Amino acid sequence: MELVQTQNAPSAIGPYSQAVSVNGMVYTSGQIALKPDGGDALLQEDVVVQAVQVLRNLEAVLEAAGSSMDKVIKTTIFLANMDDFTTVNEIYAEAFGDHKPARSTVAVKTLPKNALVEIDAVALI
Repeated sequence: MELVQTQNAPSAIGPYSQAVSVNGMVYTSGQIALKPDGGDALLQEDVVVQAVQVLRNLEAVLEAAGSSMDKVIKTTIFLANMDDFTTVNEIYAEAFGDHKPARSTVAVKTLPKNALVEIDAVALI
């Protein structure tokens, strides 16, 4: 088992790793809209801006693990407001292109730092 860490994505804000790789797979922790510069301020409260940053962070963690967006098998999207489903879905579709991993989308009461969206992934290395 190898812990994955990159400066190209925000550091974990708790006692966990950005991702863990094991047996040719990578399991990412949920990514929220923090910039990778080490600050802990969430990006503005706009789901479009947040979703774009979340997917950038996810891509950086996957790349640090030796994977990529086109090797993602499964994602989970957590939304603070299910009314944002269509908007996040469009941004997600653009980020993944023709690749369509399995996915769950879950409405939650709150997310860390009151984020509007969080996404994690399981991928091949």
